[in-house]
Amino acid sequence: MQLVSEATGVAVAPHLTCIGSKKESIEKLLNQYKDQGIERIVALRGDLPEGMENPGELNYANELIRFIRETTGDHFKIEVAAYPEFHPQALSASDDLDNFKQKVEAGANSAITQYFFNIDAYFRFIDDCEKRAIDIPVIPGVMPITNYTGLKRFSAMCGAQLPRWIEKRLQDFGDDIDAIKDFGTDVVSEMTQKLLDAGVPGIHFYTLNQAEATLRIWNNLSR
Repeated sequence: MQLVSEATGVAVAPHLTCIGSKKESIEKLLNQYKDQGIERIVALRGDLPEGMENPGELNYANELIRFIRETTGDHFKIEVAAYPEFHPQALSASDDLDNFKQKVEAGANSAITQYFFNIDAYFRFIDDCEKRAIDIPVIPGVMPITNYTGLKRFSAMCGAQLPRWIEKRLQDFGDDIDAIKDFGTDVVSEMTQKLLDAGVPGIHFYTLNQAEATLRIWNNLSR
């Protein structure tokens, strides 16, 4: 099988989860990645599959990161998740920030945030990180708007706030998919441009296999 990186010439970054897995299987995957020339990994806890009671040997992302470092040294650039509006399972904002710092101290090189539509939440998160001496790049995650029902459901699951003014506008469009896409392109393009103008270290688009929506936003940005 031809690797994605070989077929496209684009570097890949596998998403590696640890929940429900054994160290042996994770180490095997890491060695396969090394043999394939992969140098970046997005290290995540993952969700425990329904009906599975055993969380495995590594229960949290910081444990996975530490295991990667112990097993492969500095071979991989490790990226982790960050939550400007806080993880839906977090006990408190402070607790969530402390958990994020644990991932950094375990060896993370950079982070990608959950998507958001309130850029103040992102910049407040960066301020909080600086107060905790967290200095890795935190790349904002951006979600194109293409479908109201799906976006509302997904946002509720992952803890991303859908601002009321956006939600009300999307409700007004009803089943007019073209109007939703046009509105979404304008809103997300403006937000992304503001982030770039503020000097963020990059942008991570959640394409969800819908490249067209992301390309429309990309083409709107001044570069």
